[in-house]
Amino acid sequence: MKATFKKYILNFKQASGTSRGILKTKETFFLIISDGNKQGIGECGLFRGLSIDDRSDYESKLQWLCKNINQSEEFLLSELREFPSIQFGLEQALLSLKSKSIFELFPSNFTRGKESISINGLIWMGSKEFMKEQIKDKLEAGFTTIKMKIGAIDFDVELELLKSIRTNFSTNEIELRVDANGAFHPDEALEKLKELSEFDIHSIEQPIKQGQPFEMARLCSQTPLPIALDEELIGVFDVTKKKELLQIIQPQYIILKPSLVGGFSGSNEWIEEAAKNNISWWITSALESNVGLNAIAQFTHNLNVKMPQGLGTGSLFTNNIDSPLKVRKGHLHYDKDINWNFNLK
Repeated sequence: MKATFKKYILNFKQASGTSRGILKTKETFFLIISDGNKQGIGECGLFRGLSIDDRSDYESKLQWLCKNINQSEEFLLSELREFPSIQFGLEQALLSLKSKSIFELFPSNFTRGKESISINGLIWMGSKEFMKEQIKDKLEAGFTTIKMKIGAIDFDVELELLKSIRTNFSTNEIELRVDANGAFHPDEALEKLKELSEFDIHSIEQPIKQGQPFEMARLCSQTPLPIALDEELIGVFDVTKKKELLQIIQPQYIILKPSLVGGFSGSNEWIEEAAKNNISWWITSALESNVGLNAIAQFTHNLNVKMPQGLGTGSLFTNNIDSPLKVRKGHLHYDKDINWNFNLK
């Protein structure tokens, strides 16, 4: 086998705000493995400022992988332990190489176009008017679950936005999720959770910054609304450490981003440990191109998920890879009549 990689810059249609700042572009890498006439493609979805593998030697590790591609998969994944997004790209590329169709990694009723995946509509941070417009667009597009990023503008304004939704839509009509990205201070977090709970919120992601397990455990034991760990899972490689983290914090949910937690294998480890602690979960993309999103979606569908997942990021970019992935009425579909166009310009 031979392997190469190519950097690709995804451009946002409009600048997207999080508590970590404004995003205008997203860097990613495609790993391409060749074996005779066959080719496999995977995406190493590095997330600058968030990924544990946002390191100066990232591309050097990709070069190492390409030189050692004929080593066993087990050995390569072990050596890439501190580079979860490269692990994920390798898993994808190897599955792609073995598959009958290069982008059909997990054949199912999803890839056959017979079933879809329920997803949440994502509301990015911004001005009150911008966020209101996004909410309006998502409701008109048929989403029944909305996830709103909070923590960047005035908290009272964010409460007003949530109140305006809940005034017009009951919990049976619209499920509300919020994501603080660690924006709350531990001393004020519980009071803010109480205020949020007045609007029948499904859950809040990462209310305080990761790395404060005992503060998070206190919050999870006292919270009036369910808490989901997100960034907290990043950089926890060892299964024993994963077990300890969940046992200490005892969250209501965990959120799995395969590019950040070591791909399919890393996600499966978290799912197994969560099950032992009666912790629920859902899966979210991390601003990958449609190549990575496709792999995540197929993997997710095979887990027989019921609740809405966080897989609606494919339409954010002006130069995404053309694919059969389409969002309709709050669901992600795989339109088998549309062809892939993996043409990197």
